[in-house]
Amino acid sequence: MKRVLWICNIMLPVIAKQLSLPYSSREGWLSGSFEQLTGEGVGRRIELGICFPALGGEITDWKSAGPYRVRGVPCYGFSEDLGTPELYDPSLETCFGEILEDFKPDMIHVFGTEFPHALAAVRAFGKPERTLVGIQGLCYKIAEVYMAKLPETVCGRATFRDLVRRDSLRRQQEKFFIRGEREKEVIRLAGHITGRTAFDREGTRQVNPDAEYHPMNETMRGSFYEGCWKEEACLRHSIFLGQGDYPLKGFHFLLEAMPEILGRYPDAVIYVAGNSVISHKTLKERLKLPAYGKYLLELIQRYKLADHVVMLGRLSEEEMKERFLLSHVFVCPSILENSPNSLGEAMLLGVPSAAARTGGIPDLIKDGEEGVLFCPGSPGEIAEAVCAVFDRERDETGRTLAQRLCAAGRRRARATHDGKTNYERLMEIYQKILEA
Repeated sequence: MKRVLWICNIMLPVIAKQLSLPYSSREGWLSGSFEQLTGEGVGRRIELGICFPALGGEITDWKSAGPYRVRGVPCYGFSEDLGTPELYDPSLETCFGEILEDFKPDMIHVFGTEFPHALAAVRAFGKPERTLVGIQGLCYKIAEVYMAKLPETVCGRATFRDLVRRDSLRRQQEKFFIRGEREKEVIRLAGHITGRTAFDREGTRQVNPDAEYHPMNETMRGSFYEGCWKEEACLRHSIFLGQGDYPLKGFHFLLEAMPEILGRYPDAVIYVAGNSVISHKTLKERLKLPAYGKYLLELIQRYKLADHVVMLGRLSEEEMKERFLLSHVFVCPSILENSPNSLGEAMLLGVPSAAARTGGIPDLIKDGEEGVLFCPGSPGEIAEAVCAVFDRERDETGRTLAQRLCAAGRRRARATHDGKTNYERLMEIYQKILEA
């Protein structure tokens, strides 16, 4: 049986739960693929190994007692500061050399191309023809548009927090450029690429035209395949944003669209998940806000939106699903995305979605039928898209636009993110690489 080693950027939830450790479920496709590969009743076609960043304990002490095992899968931890992904640690190459020597993989599959461990792993393995890299986004493309049309005066700002942490907006963009250059080297050292859109196919081809590109969709987190949005059960005129803590995600575009939306729907409210960069109760907490957060607060004050913005904080998988189902529309206003998982999850549940016509998003949505697309960075078009979903006008079948988007978007997403189909496709890619 052939051996495949996954190089991951998180500890999978199933591993963390067994160790009673906190975990993130943001990389839902990894868990989905792991369940398929190790699930009961599925004949194992490969022997899987997994390595990921971990902090001490039995996971990183595998050299003395052997790798930790979950469902029979060897698990290797390695030390890496994910808070500073722009810094490269050459000692990781030695670490991966030891892991590779112990597991002896026939091929490696790398997730998270912009992290230092990705470059260290492909360098240590040194076999491009047996190296598969999975593309999520493209950092080198993101770096170019990171500021997302912010006013130049805002781009140059640095708050007290930014100065102390050396983390101004310009510094954040510089870090993305550094990560993008490392990502390019990972792509150059890989003989095989998996992606899902014309955007990531062209983006990787520009860096490494000799690599073989394997189209493959992703499997989302399991709970999002159950349940369906219903217009009569949602919170009327509620707008859901999955993330808004840095410029690329376009929260400021949505705020600028709100005056027009409120002109037609005065009770409209934006609900934002994830890390909040605007929440503060004291002067001391305000000093800790980044420049982007302060700019968002200026927009909220300028347009009198204090009663129309609710910061939800970080949500669990179930909380995220609940918020999706409560929302009248999900909006993805990012200036650039490849294939955002939040959009895939919204469509799986049938939540009417409006998204920027950018990157790989047009490959996921048929405009006007499965969702509404708008020009990236255009508050006017965002407002038009949101108001179109809110409109109660019915067609000849008696359905509103929101109801039509729900049915068609859900149908499209269930085909795109079908777990069985995607698992079989992954096995085809593995087999092709291993037999070459």
